Amino acid sequence: MTKPEPFLLQPAGKDYLWGGNRLHTLFGKQLPLQPLAETWECSTHPDGCSIVASGVDKGKSLSEVLQQHPEFLGAKTSATGDLPVLIKLIDAAKDLSVQVHPDDAYAQQYEHEPNGKTEMWYILEAEPEASLIYGFSKPMQPEQLDTCLKENTILSYLQKIPVKKGDVFLIPAGTVHAIGAGIVLAEIQQRSNLTYRLYDYNRTDATGKKRPLHIEKAKAVIQFSASQPPKTKQPMQQKDGYQVQCLCKCPYFCTTLLTIQTACDWTDYQPDSDTFQVLLCISGSGTMQTKENALSFQKGDCIFLPAHCAMETLTGTAELLQITG
Repeated sequence: MTKPEPFLLQPAGKDYLWGGNRLHTLFGKQLPLQPLAETWECSTHPDGCSIVASGVDKGKSLSEVLQQHPEFLGAKTSATGDLPVLIKLIDAAKDLSVQVHPDDAYAQQYEHEPNGKTEMWYILEAEPEASLIYGFSKPMQPEQLDTCLKENTILSYLQKIPVKKGDVFLIPAGTVHAIGAGIVLAEIQQRSNLTYRLYDYNRTDATGKKRPLHIEKAKAVIQFSASQPPKTKQPMQQKDGYQVQCLCKCPYFCTTLLTIQTACDWTDYQPDSDTFQVLLCISGSGTMQTKENALSFQKGDCIFLPAHCAMETLTGTAELLQITG
């Protein structure tokens, strides 16, 4: 039986009002959007589906390909019938809204959606004073939250954390959070687009309207206790021709930083052949080699590797985020 080949993906783009142009300049994105706030690099979500950009299925949506070939997901995830993750690049030229996401149970009961949204961030670029919001600085009660929202003092109750390139943050569903201005990051999340805005700096959109808030839903899912970001990044391991570092492992996805220094035997490295993998190139370039084909990639490219993929070697000088479900 012929093994499936890896293939490149073309992202969907979002022009949210807080975005900038660094996804164009840093990652070579050709999408005709200004600002370009997000690229949904690997997605089957109906709000923004990736397109296959190489191979026999070039031009088809990733959703269509996975429906035709559920075996590409592997035995571990094909039972769900869809890709369980959504992978983005995000450019925050301005502060994002203070927001929270529901967990699976709330999403299923009240939104009739299969997934909530736990996510992780890997900081790719950060201006010197850049920071993000992660939870409350001290325990909060729903009544206190109502008061500080009315008095416009919510920011003084939130935990602000300075960030630098290479930082990792796991944001479980229910955690109040916001990406601050001056940050470019990769986001790996559950396949969901459920976001409840709690505070949006009283901004208006291009038509002069304030974006809607979702305060009651947010209050229903918020974890009100104070919380520190969990330590997830593990030490770097040196292998033959590459380095590998586990950045984050949670019930919904596993993300690893793979640093290629020369050529490596993929059959030796591949952690589990019975699930799909996604590689997001965040620096450098390289080539994936199968018995019959070679697939070149560069910074900004996203590659989908079906389960039991035919890839044999990975060559180049590059950093890649490897994501599995």
